[in-house]
Amino acid sequence: MKKILPQKEYALLRKLNTPAKIQNFLDAMEMNFEPEGDTCFSPMAVLEKKVCHCIEAAILAALALRVNGHPPLLLDLTADKTDYDHVVAAFKLDGKWGAISKTNHSVLRYREPVYRSIRELVMSYFHEYTNIHTGKKTLRSYAQPVNLKRFDHLDWMTTKEEVFYIPEYLADVKHHKILNRKQILNLRRTDPFEIKVGRIPEWEDPQGKPLKY
Repeated sequence: MKKILPQKEYALLRKLNTPAKIQNFLDAMEMNFEPEGDTCFSPMAVLEKKVCHCIEAAILAALALRVNGHPPLLLDLTADKTDYDHVVAAFKLDGKWGAISKTNHSVLRYREPVYRSIRELVMSYFHEYTNIHTGKKTLRSYAQPVNLKRFDHLDWMTTKEEVFYIPEYLADVKHHKILNRKQILNLRRTDPFEIKVGRIPEWEDPQGKPLKY
């Protein structure tokens, strides 16, 4: 790994030697509001531009985990058609799963490594995974973690080009439904106070667009 990555970037990522340090690093980075259209910056581009949104952060987090001895795993969470999907970097410590996550609101954030399975980790996001405009709980499915080693031949770790092939792959892999129709119909709407809190952004969009990530 040291021979593959640029020396400066490798040294930086080596310092992020715990999931908590990686999360703190991403939290301090400004949100990418994509003012010129959709992006999927590579880790090297994110480090250069110092902005990222959820999947860009997750890919960088996966690289930082890999540099420090963990497999580079992405976990794809999918919502219904009224809301946005979300991607986190999954990791395992002492036999338990946790997640590193970049988001612009108070939910869908870091998860401590206390979950016994991927499904248990996913379900920790269920209650808070809400359409902040309607109060509808929207999380519907997830995929098993994808190891980014499968993209090594495309130089995802070192390129400064965009890496749209990663989210495209995530969209195509098998996803597991977490609810049946009856359960969906019986879901309670999020209460107004929770919606109010969920609408508070961490980073203000200079163009004033609705909260997305």
